[in-house]
Amino acid sequence: MNLFSDFNSVNQEIDLPLLHEKEVRLVIKREDLIDDFVSGNKFRKLKYNLLQARDQECETILTFGGGYSNHIAAVAKAGKLSGFNTIGIIRGEELVDKVKENPTLSFAVSCGMQLVFVSREKYRRKTQSDFLANLNKRYQNAYIIPEGGTNSFAIKGCERILKDSDFDFTHIATPVGTGGTIAGIVNCSKLGQQVLGFPALKGDFLKVDISNFTKKRNWSLVSDYHFGGYAKVDETLINFINTFKKDTKVPLDPVYTGKMIFGLIHMIRNDHFKSGASILAVHTGGLQGITGMNKQLRKKGMVEIK
Repeated sequence: MNLFSDFNSVNQEIDLPLLHEKEVRLVIKREDLIDDFVSGNKFRKLKYNLLQARDQECETILTFGGGYSNHIAAVAKAGKLSGFNTIGIIRGEELVDKVKENPTLSFAVSCGMQLVFVSREKYRRKTQSDFLANLNKRYQNAYIIPEGGTNSFAIKGCERILKDSDFDFTHIATPVGTGGTIAGIVNCSKLGQQVLGFPALKGDFLKVDISNFTKKRNWSLVSDYHFGGYAKVDETLINFINTFKKDTKVPLDPVYTGKMIFGLIHMIRNDHFKSGASILAVHTGGLQGITGMNKQLRKKGMVEIK
């Protein structure tokens, strides 16, 4: 995989009885097929950051994330592929003795990433200037990428998600974590298109963050399908993900894309979209997290993701 090249993802038409009944078209942009780990928006966000790190002659990529972070896994794999050392600042000192039983962290280590565990209190300071200054002093010649990867270079990468053939859709839908992906999509969308963001987090604070990266106004957040917040799921969502995969052959992750598609189907069923609407839903990857999620589901005696 060449991380510095472009990637044109496949658009997959979804064929379900509900869509025919409502006369609404749903197509999924399969960004998840870019790579098993550096997939979807992670590939887009990292591409120009890695180019910048190379131009600055940095030897190490340093970033932040939790124990099951897609971003941590992606940076670890990207570093291995592109010849960078990688360091992950991990939220939660209690995880230091649990790396082997954590699929995301053990994968990161297998890619050569150095893990540095910090307390949750200390982790909350990750964007403060004094905290970053200390990291720069400790890890000299390191290129620092924020949690989730969102910065101006990430936005530039996400502006490459839509292609000319995508400008005929009336709506573009994307999951939202830190806001970088939707900002990039909004920037390259046509003004006649409506961009819908489905946050994985509770709260409206993302509106400000997104507005910092785009001046367009053809977007809105749909905040009704977070299922209680980041990484929170229930059996309704898990059963939906399993049924959707059985019916369409499209795997969905439970943190981001699964919630977005659940929301879109619910909105279509309740006539949110007019007859004739065409929706392009961006699959942002994150499928590596299913293994860790299933481990948690087993502990709770819940149905697993197939």
